[in-house]
Amino acid sequence: MSEIGTRPLRADAARNRDRLLEVAVRAFAHDGPEVTLDAIAREAGVGIGTLYRHFPTREALVEAAYRSELSRLCDAVDGLLATMAPDAALRAWMDLFVDYMTTKRGMADALRAVIASGGNPYAQSRGFLVAAITTLLSAGIDCGTLRGDVAAVDVLASMSGITLSAGEPCQRDQARRLLDLLMDGLRPRA
Repeated sequence: MSEIGTRPLRADAARNRDRLLEVAVRAFAHDGPEVTLDAIAREAGVGIGTLYRHFPTREALVEAAYRSELSRLCDAVDGLLATMAPDAALRAWMDLFVDYMTTKRGMADALRAVIASGGNPYAQSRGFLVAAITTLLSAGIDCGTLRGDVAAVDVLASMSGITLSAGEPCQRDQARRLLDLLMDGLRPRA
């Protein structure tokens, strides 16, 4: 939705906004809150005025970048389920979750600045993540590849724990092994 009311964005404006968010995620995750908005606009191929039209403050850009990554993660569920068996889709989504958490960790300082200014970028995160996991679990339960006695919040807590202990890019092999163990625990018992 456009920040300028309820009118939908023109196609070129939507592309500019999406490009700004893509660049901002990468910049904040890599350089932290020190990255300049001019540098983000320049890398996105737009002027600083375009950036400010979409995101009137640094905090608005940081929060939108974070929410964009959250949406990208949660929106991936339907595509995964359309192309994979539910248990394989859940396992693939877990890898995407690790990517998301790595990006979130990289953006931590920028997100803290948003919180310090009174924003709450995490307000709806848990609900969206639990809904995504519930969809994946339900599909697996329906076809008999996943247990029916596991709560989505427990899967989220388990994945979060894995990213806390093995969430650095250099720990991806360990994270994969831990996610495989989690998946083994989610399969029905013989």
